[in-house]
Amino acid sequence: MNKLSSDERARILHLLCEGMSIRAITRLTGASKNTVAKLLADAGRACAIYQDQAFRELPCTRIQVDEIWSFVYAKAKNVETAKAAPEGAGDVWTWTALCADTKLLLSWLVGGRDAEYATVFMHDIRGRLLERPQITSDGHYAYLSAVDEAFGKEVNYAQIIKTYGESADSTRRYSPPICTGVKKRTVTGNPDKDYVSTSFVERQNLTMRMHMRRFTRLTNGFSKKVENHVHAVALHAMYYNFVKEQRGIRMTPAMKAGVTDTLWTIDHIVRVVELFDVKPGKRGPYKKRGQEPSEADQNPSSSRSAMVNKLLTPVTQSA
Repeated sequence: MNKLSSDERARILHLLCEGMSIRAITRLTGASKNTVAKLLADAGRACAIYQDQAFRELPCTRIQVDEIWSFVYAKAKNVETAKAAPEGAGDVWTWTALCADTKLLLSWLVGGRDAEYATVFMHDIRGRLLERPQITSDGHYAYLSAVDEAFGKEVNYAQIIKTYGESADSTRRYSPPICTGVKKRTVTGNPDKDYVSTSFVERQNLTMRMHMRRFTRLTNGFSKKVENHVHAVALHAMYYNFVKEQRGIRMTPAMKAGVTDTLWTIDHIVRVVELFDVKPGKRGPYKKRGQEPSEADQNPSSSRSAMVNKLLTPVTQSA
């Protein structure tokens, strides 16, 4: 069976990260559609695990959160009449949390837009921060209970509520409505009103739409499986955090946040994928009857986590 070289993997991943569709990549590289999809899945899993472990005890204190809409297989209104719609078809929301100082995309969650997902999302954010944060969100009701349950009183939380008016121009069907007013509302603690904003995270959401074909509106490049949608978001986050330099801070968000001191390239991401994709070795001897199982046998997930830590640590130290 043929295996992609590191250079071929790097080229395909770079094209994915720059917003090209899977079919377009197959035409440019000669790789099959299944090969590209499998590489996306492998890269998405590796990038998600790496960032989950790397983004801990972050110095971020000003967090902006938002949600970005997309859909899988068919829009929600068309799922019932869609042919062979898979599980997870319909509207899907990606929750994003951005550090306003470092521009780090420190957390994301793909799923619904209800209070249950909001609560899981906020608990994940809290588990990554070192200090008491100031959080700003839009006026979505689900944030109120989620922030309270995850942070309690240990947060300065405010909402920025925008009101929109109808456009008299009927040709603006796919353009955003006109903003007619903005109101800042303190919910918990004492947030600094000068920093109550969601501008940075909303700009990052635009970056997501531009760098992932499946988020682009009015195309047939949308996600067909929710699993691939999740993998694409994880890969994009890795590229955005570690490879893409931000003009405002003149370095990558991961460097600004102190996660790494190295300017990564696509080759670094390929190395992460290849190090994670370790094939199992030969089966060891069978355990004798009555012999105590090892720690790895009792908790295979912890064993895998230790392996990933051992494999990925040198990446942040490489030139």
